Amino acid sequence: MMTKKYILGCPVLLIGLLLCARGTALTQENPSLSKGQKVYVPAYSHIYTGNRQIPSFLTVTLSIRNTDMARTIEVVSVDYYDTKGTLLKKYLPSPVSLKPLESIRYVVDYDDKAGGAGANFIAEWRSERAVNPPIMETIMIGSRSSFTSRGQALIPLK
Repeated sequence: MMTKKYILGCPVLLIGLLLCARGTALTQENPSLSKGQKVYVPAYSHIYTGNRQIPSFLTVTLSIRNTDMARTIEVVSVDYYDTKGTLLKKYLPSPVSLKPLESIRYVVDYDDKAGGAGANFIAEWRSERAVNPPIMETIMIGSRSSFTSRGQALIPLK
C-alpha cells in the first residue's frame, strides 16, 4: 500500500516542479528595457550566528553584469553604505563602460567590518538606447557560510 502512495506522489511532484520552472521562464521572457537605473544591492560584511549573536565576517563582492548582447552600458557610480546609511566609499572616480556581456566586480575585504549586517551598495548605470538591464548582485563568502543577494531597481523620486 505504501508503494502505491509513493508511485502516485512522484508524478504529481514532478508536474508541480515543471510548472514552477515553466512559470519562472515565462516571467523572464519579456524583460523591460531601460536607459538607466539606480539599483540598491544588499551587502553583509558580517552576519550573526548562534544564541549569543557571534559575528561571522564575510568578504563581499559586488558583481555588475551587462546582460545586453548588442549594446554597451555605462556604470556611472558605485557607492558603499553602512548599516546606518552612512556613505563609506565611492568606488568610481569616473564612469566605466561595459561592453555587451562584460562584467565588473568590486570587493569589500574580509577584514573590513565597517559596513555591518545592513550594508548596501547603490549603483547607477545608463545607456544611450534602451537595453536589457544589467544583473547586479553581491556574493558574500566567509569561513562558515556563503550566499548571494540580488539588486533591486529604485523608483526615481518625482
